Amino acid sequence: ALRNPENFAALVMNPDHNRENLSSAYLDELSGMSARMRERFEFGRFADVGDSALWSVELLDQQRAGDRLPDMQRVVIAVDPSGCSGEEDIRSDEVGIVVVGLGVDGKGYVLEDLSGRMGPAKWGAVVASAFDRHQADRVVAEANFGGAMVSEIIRAARPGTPFREVRASRGKVVRAEPIAALFEQQKVWMAGTFADLEDQLCAMTTNGYTGSKSPDRADAMVWGISDLFPSLTKKDDAFIALPKV
Repeated sequence: ALRNPENFAALVMNPDHNRENLSSAYLDELSGMSARMRERFEFGRFADVGDSALWSVELLDQQRAGDRLPDMQRVVIAVDPSGCSGEEDIRSDEVGIVVVGLGVDGKGYVLEDLSGRMGPAKWGAVVASAFDRHQADRVVAEANFGGAMVSEIIRAARPGTPFREVRASRGKVVRAEPIAALFEQQKVWMAGTFADLEDQLCAMTTNGYTGSKSPDRADAMVWGISDLFPSLTKKDDAFIALPKV
């Protein structure tokens, strides 16, 4: 509290106020940043990156691959389904759909983020199209929501699609921590800029997810990378492999 607040004033000045003196290329670069980075560099709203964050803007920028990617020895389409009925269903979470690949160099790559607010028929078609476009090996989808319905949607959209159902026996953060460690070890790279996905990753902390709604895109990416590096998911695999008695 200030003793004489009337003696003080504050002014926030952003690049938008100074457009006439800035290059259009620089302004385009700012507007193309992720929402979290735009908050800082375009709108001047700073926020400390907590020590508990699993990903940071700096880490993601460091792990951004160049234009030339290695050949992929394996490609997985990962799906985190929701109860969304379509674009107009703003109350439901988005459907997370992320394409990841394992390069011939032994490193993982996030190739595409196709997530969005879609009904079952539409997201099934999106998964089928991505499968063919990337010549993928299989689809991995979390079955905690919808169970058998998820596999039926995928197989209806693309009959014969190799499919693996996964169930979460551990919390989101516990599953995400080893994936974040792979980024830090430079074993996973971003093949481009994925603003919404990166915002969700930066909101993942050891204390839980600090973003709004559900980290659907981040969940899908974690499932996909985990499938490329199966030793990270032994606990989950053991859970779904239990025989029925």
